[in-house]
Amino acid sequence: MDRDDAVMSDWRQRALRLEAEVAKAVIGQARTVRQINTAVFARGHVLLQGDVGVGKTTLLRAFAQVLGGDFARVEGTIDLMPGDLIYYTHISAEGRPAVEPGPLVRYGENLAIFFFNEINRARPQVHSLLLRVMAERSVSAFSREFHFPHLLVFADRNRVEREETFEISAAARDRFMLEVTMDTPADEAQRRQLMIEPRFHDTDRLIGELDSALVAYQELNQVAELIQRGVQASDALQTYALDLWRATAAPADYGVRLPDLDASQLMLAGASPRGMSLLMRAARVTAWLDGRGHVTPEDVQAVFAPAIAHRLCYQPVYEMRRQDISGRLMNAILSSVAAP
Repeated sequence: MDRDDAVMSDWRQRALRLEAEVAKAVIGQARTVRQINTAVFARGHVLLQGDVGVGKTTLLRAFAQVLGGDFARVEGTIDLMPGDLIYYTHISAEGRPAVEPGPLVRYGENLAIFFFNEINRARPQVHSLLLRVMAERSVSAFSREFHFPHLLVFADRNRVEREETFEISAAARDRFMLEVTMDTPADEAQRRQLMIEPRFHDTDRLIGELDSALVAYQELNQVAELIQRGVQASDALQTYALDLWRATAAPADYGVRLPDLDASQLMLAGASPRGMSLLMRAARVTAWLDGRGHVTPEDVQAVFAPAIAHRLCYQPVYEMRRQDISGRLMNAILSSVAAP
């Protein structure tokens, strides 16, 4: 075993321990925890889907705790402006106007996770600022440039209320590596725990009981590159991924059939090159977390829907049915495209 293999093996054990630690705070969410962990080690931003109160903030605070970096959160509101992420004004104890750093720049380079709650309540101007932060991991403020080399952005959308909301654009959605759904646990015993056990009622204490800084978040970028270089994808696997890509733009050409839809008229645009690149990054991490040095079709399939569904652009007549169509289309593509 060479040095890089040894480093990757050691980090894999840390990554699995990280999952186990987070699972103490958010029970019944093994799939969601694994997908978030995949994004962490693939260094990708994440859209979260889930109803109110399922534990999205608790999940992200738990990850921030075990990663050891700082956590910041902002609530999307219709009157939120881009500057509110960077600074806020108040009256000081001396009775004078004062300006303090906002949630985005307060922690500087130590910011590991930034959570934008109900992003679709914020105006497009705010989305634009967030896009720059996600793409460049930097922002200008107070006559200086702030850099966030270790930052991952997480955002969720209010999918119940539609008044005073601004749906994020296709370009903004394409910046997120994965869209992860977090549902209420189906297991009755786990539901009972969440309802009855006092430790789940005090989030601060629950998070504080987790081991801190299990992994060195400052080293994650380097580890991620080791994973991408070390986990191989065969020619046959690459051809399979290319076929999946083509099927997202022209599903009917690959025999995709949906009972109540005309697959030949469904798509306006398929997955982007960025989306397919991020899909393969996530697939390599999936293989690595399972202890393999090569990507299998099952690894690609495991992250295909979370990595691709939110990027697709449907014809306007179908766009309002996105939530109903996307899951079925993803399953149909995976069933229709032959795997090696």
